[in-house]
Amino acid sequence: MKYYLAPLEGITTYIYRRAYHTHYRPMEKYFTPFLVPHTKKDFNTREKNDILPEHNPDMYLVPQILANDAKGFLDTVEKLKMYGYDEVNLNLGCPSKTVVSKGRGSGFLIHTEKLERFLDEIYAKADVKISIKTRIGKYDADEWGKLLDIYNKYPVEELIVHPRVQQQFYKGHPDLDAFADAVKECRHPLCYNGDIFTVEDMERLKKRFPEISCVMLGRGILRNPELTDIIESGGGRIDVKKLRAFHDQIFQDYQEVSSGDKNVLFKMKELWCYLGTLFQDKEKQLKKIRKAEKLDRYEVAVEEILYF
Repeated sequence: MKYYLAPLEGITTYIYRRAYHTHYRPMEKYFTPFLVPHTKKDFNTREKNDILPEHNPDMYLVPQILANDAKGFLDTVEKLKMYGYDEVNLNLGCPSKTVVSKGRGSGFLIHTEKLERFLDEIYAKADVKISIKTRIGKYDADEWGKLLDIYNKYPVEELIVHPRVQQQFYKGHPDLDAFADAVKECRHPLCYNGDIFTVEDMERLKKRFPEISCVMLGRGILRNPELTDIIESGGGRIDVKKLRAFHDQIFQDYQEVSSGDKNVLFKMKELWCYLGTLFQDKEKQLKKIRKAEKLDRYEVAVEEILYF
């Protein structure tokens, strides 16, 4: 099975990816949180830091672009080529209301005629590989058949499908019947994304779709960075020593690039929103992390959780 790391804005930055790649089973591909086209000649400092090859050593990184205008998309591709990238990913999956209100991400899916014109232009003019990450519609899974027909018209490098509609956000369950349609009808390499949190989740997916050889992991890997190793071995306990080394690298790197305790703690607390699910029996210590306003208080709370 091939595993990809999903892009989550503000979390799976180069700092997270680099630590993950160092301490855990390397992913076959990593995807950046989305880049939005702008008129500047080059990327801003935050964007540049995230895509610099030297910040992402020894990993296959695919920049993701969030756009609904072909010119902006193509301009961003040209900038990325200057950093050596020959593959990009089009975001047609983000369910955020601020994104959808601008007709981007999964908000683009309802405008099928405009989407086709957009895809016509980018696939005709871009000289890089373009994969697509998509949901199955904006309002209803009945939209999925038309979208599949559209995707099949183009040389899509890979179709990554999160089988929910935009209106669901992350609620309910992925629509595996809709994904079955993709398995049957899609003419491109296919990757599954959505609600893989445990060995049992993966086994159910493999049982229903034995043809699938690629899975993108997002919230599941944030909750448990050891998830791919556990899936591949069929189970096992969390290696707390490894988790501590992973955490400490992220913590140290954020201290080096962020100014002040508040900024560092914001990033680390965001990470613990996911990691905390591994330690539900340590709510007292998790509460200390959430309430910490200084790095030393935070470190004490972490030590109480990640001792070994």
